[in-house]
Amino acid sequence: MGTIGFIGLGIMGKPMAKNLLNAGYSLIVYDINKPAVDEICSCGAKYAVSSAEVAKMADEIIITMLPNSCHVQDVVAGKNGILETGKAGQILIDMSSISPIISKELGGKLAEIGITMIDAPVSGGQEKAVSGTLAIMVGGDKSAFDKVLPVMEKMGATVTLVGELGAGNITKLVNQIIVGINISAVAEGMSLAKKAGVDPRRVFEAIRKGLAGSQCMEDKAPRMFEGNYEPGFRVNLHIKDLWNVLETSRALCGSVPLTAQVLEMMIVLANDGHENLDHGSLGLYYEKLNNTSLKG
Repeated sequence: MGTIGFIGLGIMGKPMAKNLLNAGYSLIVYDINKPAVDEICSCGAKYAVSSAEVAKMADEIIITMLPNSCHVQDVVAGKNGILETGKAGQILIDMSSISPIISKELGGKLAEIGITMIDAPVSGGQEKAVSGTLAIMVGGDKSAFDKVLPVMEKMGATVTLVGELGAGNITKLVNQIIVGINISAVAEGMSLAKKAGVDPRRVFEAIRKGLAGSQCMEDKAPRMFEGNYEPGFRVNLHIKDLWNVLETSRALCGSVPLTAQVLEMMIVLANDGHENLDHGSLGLYYEKLNNTSLKG
């Protein structure tokens, strides 16, 4: 594969880049956060001074892992962006969680200079980024997917092609809808139990193997009982994803009323200063609403 370009070394991108280095790939990296760049370069990567330089020095593959649509737009189409120096035949793997509308727009611009874009957002949070066991949801050309699959498999436990460009981010939005609503349902149910004087831990044990059971309940209910909201996936990032759900749904004349309600709950959490806590801190929202604690 030659040298892979990697742009975006945040809480997710940094461990993902390390996993590629550990797998023997050569990386040229860029981020506005110099300490993050220095850390990755200390592991064997080379650094670039801009996204344009990454595109110029990368061989076939460029990976982006950025916070939101506007950041990907800037890296691709802004000043010193990929469009300035990218080469025909390159494949851009955008692993950011962004609007599928923006993915398609940028994919069209890149196609004009011969670069194929695939969208490949991830699920699993920082812990699975570190362990290389992310779930990766991919939209794009099948032949491009086949070429880059071995690279993505070094970062994820599952890599699934779900459709054309944009389908990866649609899948991620569906994931975030289900996760957000599920966590809020767990918090709401456990708060009712506590308010009624029934031990939520015992309720959890009684229902976890039945139809109400879910991975969200397994992961988040114990956190709520312990008051442990150290971030796996931060509230502010889930807010960003749910805004993208609403934007996409409205563009399609769709309706997502439960998502809108969960978004409002998360905005309350953010306004209370909890934007950097785990999204399981929806438990705190219900504690405030019901004037009761889930701990104990």
